[in-house]
Amino acid sequence: MSIELKNVSYIYNPDAKNPHFSVNNISLTINPGEFAAIIGHTGSGKSTLIQFFNGLLKPTLGDVFFDGQNIFEKGYSLKTLRTKVGLVFQYPEHQLFETDVFKDICFGPKNMGLSKEEIEARAEKAMTLAGLDESYKDKSPFELSGGEKRRVAIAGILAMEPEYLILDEPTAGLDPQGRDEILDHVKMLNRETGMAVVLVSHSMEDVARYADRLIVLNQAKLVFDDTTREVFKHYLELEEMGLSAPQVTYIAHMLRERGVPVPEDLMTVQEAKEAILKVLKKV
Repeated sequence: MSIELKNVSYIYNPDAKNPHFSVNNISLTINPGEFAAIIGHTGSGKSTLIQFFNGLLKPTLGDVFFDGQNIFEKGYSLKTLRTKVGLVFQYPEHQLFETDVFKDICFGPKNMGLSKEEIEARAEKAMTLAGLDESYKDKSPFELSGGEKRRVAIAGILAMEPEYLILDEPTAGLDPQGRDEILDHVKMLNRETGMAVVLVSHSMEDVARYADRLIVLNQAKLVFDDTTREVFKHYLELEEMGLSAPQVTYIAHMLRERGVPVPEDLMTVQEAKEAILKVLKKV
């Protein structure tokens, strides 16, 4: 059940003399079970693009398909689609509104028309998946830390048991520990449940550490769509777009320029550590 975009564009003021493209003629497919990331300079079209995935936005031009069906055809249930493709916006804690955590997490399944027993079972499972223990159930969402609120918001989406989890800057404003905890849980969900993940991020280090596929947007257009490692080989072109590669990638190139034979496509600190130790053992 893939998500497929075919030649989609989104135009602000399409009748204007000089219409502005937020997304310009993009085609791509998001596959079941994968972990993809989307990067791009501010204003490149990332947030617009991901809202096509579950029909929150309708493209001005082009088509969006889920499991081979056009989601904007008459009679198609967007409500059902949104239980399968869950979208968590940046600062999702702003969407919390119930008096306690458990009620907030139950909101999505309740709107699906499930029985009370099924709603509560899903909410409890989602809490566990999001790293929230029983002690959080009766707490007010507004008394939690930023990272905890983020977990509650993600749990609310997980309770609908989506096949795709779309995250728009899920770690914005969090400290390094909170950021790692959120993304470690998301990666675990992807690996253990087979749920596909699409991560929009400004952090090249996070993208390198978690995503297997990297999609790059620039000025509303698709520029790169390949494995994360392959895309970061184009770090000079990324720089021209106002982006970059992980710091480790630059260190690898500096070492190679000085005659240290480490791979040029290193992306993470762990990879760099292993490569350098391997070189030292040969000295």
